[in-house]
Amino acid sequence: MKKISKFSGAYRFLSNFFPSQMLIDGEFYDTVEHAYQAAKTDDPEKKKEIREAFSAGKAKKLGQRAELVEGWEEKKFEVMERLVREKFKQNQKIAMELAATGDKQLIEGNTWGDTIWGVCGGVGENNLGKILMRVRDELNTQ
Repeated sequence: MKKISKFSGAYRFLSNFFPSQMLIDGEFYDTVEHAYQAAKTDDPEKKKEIREAFSAGKAKKLGQRAELVEGWEEKKFEVMERLVREKFKQNQKIAMELAATGDKQLIEGNTWGDTIWGVCGGVGENNLGKILMRVRDELNTQ
């Protein structure tokens, strides 16, 4: 099976750090990462700080220090899937690019040790890749 093993270069649009403004719950977010990190907390000030962070990396750092909503570990996969779906629903150009990946396996390969959302050193659950493939399948059946 053909695969895309890194979300960089021509496939950077697959990354949660890729600029793709979207409206979520009445607020605009610059990236999926901003929206995901903000979803971790119920604190309106912390949400605003994360939403307005100058970069996805900064949003991630702020989110890592946020007080988590109750049951976050159980709901984080559902939250991510919703946000990734919205990214492509609200940004037609990259939706067409995702659809154009065809039946390639999408693997969020990384070097920073993320084995939940991606694969590092050949090990990982690749949950982001799986979500992207589900969203792609939805796009290709519309």
